[in-house]
Formats: sequence, structure tokens, C-alpha cells
Amino acid sequence: MNEDRLLAIPAFRNFWLGRLAATAANQIFALVIGWEIYELTSSAWWLGVAGLVQFLPSLLSFLLAGDLADRIDRRLILIGVMIAMSAMAVMLWLAALANAVSVPLLLTVCALLGLVRPFQMSAQQSLPSVLVAPRLLARAVALSSAGSQAVFIVAPALAGLVLIAGAVHVYALCTLVCVAGWVFHVRIRYDYTPPAPRPRSISDLFGGAVFIWQRPGLLGSITLDLFVVMLASVSGLLPVFAKDVLEADSWGLGLLRSAPAVGAVAISFLIARWRFERHTGRIMFASVAVFSLSLAVFGLSRDLWLSLVALAISGAADMVSVVIRQTMVQIDTPDAMRGRVSAFNSIAVTASNQLGDFRCGALAHLVGAVPAVVAGAVAGIAITGLWIYWFPGLWARKRIDESPPG
Repeated sequence: MNEDRLLAIPAFRNFWLGRLAATAANQIFALVIGWEIYELTSSAWWLGVAGLVQFLPSLLSFLLAGDLADRIDRRLILIGVMIAMSAMAVMLWLAALANAVSVPLLLTVCALLGLVRPFQMSAQQSLPSVLVAPRLLARAVALSSAGSQAVFIVAPALAGLVLIAGAVHVYALCTLVCVAGWVFHVRIRYDYTPPAPRPRSISDLFGGAVFIWQRPGLLGSITLDLFVVMLASVSGLLPVFAKDVLEADSWGLGLLRSAPAVGAVAISFLIARWRFERHTGRIMFASVAVFSLSLAVFGLSRDLWLSLVALAISGAADMVSVVIRQTMVQIDTPDAMRGRVSAFNSIAVTASNQLGDFRCGALAHLVGAVPAVVAGAVAGIAITGLWIYWFPGLWARKRIDESPPG
């Protein structure tokens, strides 16, 4: 067996397939819940509320999720998450069969998804480092991200197509995908070494935050993504753009949700060949700026195909920054801290996406969807410039596998 072939490593292969299934389930949940809420309410405000409802429970669980990922087998955490997601999918499936789907039920599922997602993300982000050799880690992160982006293409488009036949069929599909994810995670095998027992304390729970705060490179990269995505994200308004701005159906919504992943997968083939040995920091900042600019174009577009191209460019730019940031987090963090650091990284990602959904939904309710998107994109560009000034060491970082100067 060629040890450089990541998918020839059984433990990583099963992890990768399980991650794809979990990602697909999350995408299906997001599409069908967003569409149903907008169908039931015709309000961008309620789409924003759905994002807020997902975020608030994650604040209750992310510290415990990170601490747990450093104390027990991370594989068991992922298995538990997939069981919980399967139960949620079955609950919505049964409700759809009984014609009993309502906004309160959909928001309840959003809250439950928000509660379990920190457990999924902290374990998912920190597990690859013990499944592959350190020299393969950057490639493993890139392959995991590329696989997820491929799912971002297929899952929303497929779910949008199935949704034409009725939401009940989408919930059935989601149930099958969740069960598949559970099976793949059960099949992960590796030599797990339990960490030395240590007492629990408040300072221990916040150890990840302290670690990040003391390292400007990690702090800058994580907070850059947090604020730019929070301000510039448009995913929460895609049902509004699909139905009212671009006058598309649920299939059009599926295409819009898939478009960023098309760009991400396309750029991933180039990323797989990059070693990030020169100008890594500048590449990351440039990709974040392009991300914001492309979303401004999306906000101004009235043509479906131009909108799809703009979203694809945003996905390609985001893919570059994600691979750089996630690799930095893994390389710059010792294994004993990876669960807690990954938990704070995951809550930043969660906050950026879900508070971003709330921000754009609330602002769209006040001023309209188009001004809300354009204003957010301009704010994202401004944040990028500020972070270059505030984190010069991150801007100057040359290699991805070295500490930033200063």
C-alpha cells in the first residue's frame, strides 16, 4: 500500500466518507428547512431567526464539546452526532407524512442541530491529525475540504430537485444519508491512546481560548473568517433571491446553494499542488477580499447565471482561505489542545455562518435583500483591510508550516 495515498489508509477513508455523509445531511437540512420556512412565512426575518436559533444552543455546548474531544475517543463523538441527526431527520419525515410540519417544529430542529454541531466540528477537525502522518496533514485537510465541497455541489442540487416532488421525500433522503454517515464512522479504526486523567476546571475549559489569544497568527486567521463571513454571508437569503429576485424555483435554490462548491472544487485541484511556501498570509488575505467582492456582484445581479458565477468565485476564494486557516490551526496546535482549539475554531465558523444568516435576514427585513447583501460585502472588504493592519505577522507569514514572524 502506498502510504502517500490518503484514501488507501482505511481509517482516513472511512472518516472521509463519514464526513461527506455528515456534510450532505447538513446541506439537505439547510436547504429544505430554509425553503419550508420561507414558504410558510414569506419573510426574510424568519430565515434570519432560524440562523439565530441554531447559533444560541451552540454557545451552550461548544466548551463541553472541545473538552470532550480532548478526553475521549473522537470517533465515538461523531457516532453520537450521527445518531442524533438521524433522529431529527426521522422526526421531520414523520411530521411531513402527517402534514404536521410547522415553523415551531422547524425552529426546534434548527436548535437541536445547533446544539450538536460543535461536537461534530470539534471532533471532525481534530481527528485527522491522528489518522495520517504529519507530512500528509495539509493534503488530508485539502482532500477533506474538497470532498465536502463536492458534496456541497451534489447535495443541495439533488435536494432541490427532490423537493419539487415534496418535502417528505427530502426528509427521507436526509434520513438515509445520516444512517450512512453513522455506518462509516463506526468503521473507523485506529490506535486510540486515552489521555492522562486531569481534573476539570473552568480555566481548563477555556484553555483553547487562551491558547489562541496568545498566538496572533491563529487569532487573526480565525477572527478574520468570523467577521468577514458574518458580515458578507448570503446563504440565509438564498431562498429570497431564488424565489423573489431571480424568480427561480426550488431547483434554482439548489443550484444557488451548490454554486460556491463548484468554484471550491475547481480551485481544490490547484490547492492540492500548492505547497504554500511563499506569501501564504498574503494569499489568505487576497482570497478573503475576492470572496467579499464576488458577493457584491451576486447582490447586484438579476441574472441567474451571473449569480451562479459570482457564487462560484466566492466559493473558490473561500476554499483557499479555509485550507490555509485549518492547516495552520492543526500545525500550530499540539494534539493535547487540538480538541479545545478546534472547538473555538468551530464556534467561530458557526457564529460566522448562523449570525451571518441572522444579520442578513434582519437587515433584509428592514432595507431589502439586495441592499443587505451589498452592504455586507463592502463591510467584508473593510474588515480585510483592518486585519492586514492589525495582524502584520499574519500578513507576512511565508510558509504555512512555520510560525508567523513577530
